[in-house]
Amino acid sequence: MTRAGFVGLAGRPNAGKSTLLNRIVGEKVAIVSDKPQTTRRAIRGIATTDDWQLVMVDLPGMQRPRDAMTERMQRRVEQELRDSDAALIMLNGEQSVGPGDRFIARTVARAGRPAIVAVNKMDKLSRAQTLDALTAADGLGLDAEIYPVSARTGEGVDQLLAALVELLPESPFLYPPEDHDDLPENVRLAELVREQVLRRTKEELPHAVEVEVDEVVERDGLLWVGARIVAETESQKGILIGAGGRMIRAIGTAARPEIEARLGRKVHLDLVVRVRRAWRRDEAQLDRLGIE
Repeated sequence: MTRAGFVGLAGRPNAGKSTLLNRIVGEKVAIVSDKPQTTRRAIRGIATTDDWQLVMVDLPGMQRPRDAMTERMQRRVEQELRDSDAALIMLNGEQSVGPGDRFIARTVARAGRPAIVAVNKMDKLSRAQTLDALTAADGLGLDAEIYPVSARTGEGVDQLLAALVELLPESPFLYPPEDHDDLPENVRLAELVREQVLRRTKEELPHAVEVEVDEVVERDGLLWVGARIVAETESQKGILIGAGGRMIRAIGTAARPEIEARLGRKVHLDLVVRVRRAWRRDEAQLDRLGIE
């Protein structure tokens, strides 16, 4: 009998959740950034062997809701944890355990699912710092095993993965073995563009930006991908375009090889910037963007 099930992956922004997800799945299924709100949707990464299938759900970083979008993100976290077979809490070993981590631990405890804690970024810590981080993780008060890992280097990930698989129920596989995620293709491509926006912008701007892919069509032997970068104000639009169009060209130049790797094709990427005022507070816009 095979094992298969869902593990909700929860943690504060910049804990390294998306890096861990990509390592376990074996390919890039979640964009990576040190900015809060990098993960806005529950992204399911699927790792399959002959004996088991682990569906790891990379959840939006937990935070106090500030608008309709972050309210939706928090509801999604709580619902996904309730629907999962187990939970993995990820801590940033370089940071002290704080109120946000304790809030996550309480949320996981309320969901009533078996849990594991991973303390990440061990490759950057001394032996004494590692001991302090593990002791702080134990102080969360969860009935959970604690694993030191480095999502970046892979150190400790095999042991963590084996422990997660032990929590999966006996079950047939939930997805075809060749699948690595369940995102619609246009959302996958839009996220690759947004990743490059996140890497090049700062302060409030990354939170105010979303990306939509309008079309993927064959033209003149190339695959044309048309995408809109959505901002909330004209001043944000100006920053995204940049002087003489330098910023939007840099975003497109960096995103195009990522999209080509995803699609296995040469791509022409056509980017435009549009303004939708207060889109993060607009329920209809959030519905259309698929931020549930």
